[in-house]
Amino acid sequence: MSTVVAKGPAITKDKKLEELVDRYQTSLLRVCFTFLHDRSLAEDAVQETFIKVYKSLDSFHGDGSEKTWIFRIAMNTCRDMLRGRWFRFVDRRVDLSQLPEQTVQMETGDKEIMTAVMELPVKLREVILLCSFEGMTTYEAAESLGITQQAVSSRLKRAKEKLKKELKGKGCDLS
Repeated sequence: MSTVVAKGPAITKDKKLEELVDRYQTSLLRVCFTFLHDRSLAEDAVQETFIKVYKSLDSFHGDGSEKTWIFRIAMNTCRDMLRGRWFRFVDRRVDLSQLPEQTVQMETGDKEIMTAVMELPVKLREVILLCSFEGMTTYEAAESLGITQQAVSSRLKRAKEKLKKELKGKGCDLS
């Protein structure tokens, strides 16, 4: 059985994966659902992400944060699914009731914001999800997406402008 060296004593690869699943599963499911607009596809994407993480655990040297590494794998997995030929036959209407539960209850305005976020183009949606919903810095988001911090900042600005325009007059505050 292989071991993974983390801060402190070495732990088994299986134990490390279990810790990662416990820590990131819900966040990844929310992000993947928002990309794919389908709960079962999002669950498949999360499962595929953790399979890829498991296979790559030995090669992860901590050059970036664990979180950005895992989210990058998840984003790439979602992109691969979106590119798949079969994906155009999937019903991708947004149904917020399928979205994984949050630890904090969503208010009515939050649901409108989330619906508007899900309708953004993918490149804008991914930066909003990572920076605003997952609390990543522009540096961490850039690492996860494989783009520059400047690109993240630019997309974030455009996404917020689109959201403000879309939600204007609906009583939603994006501050």
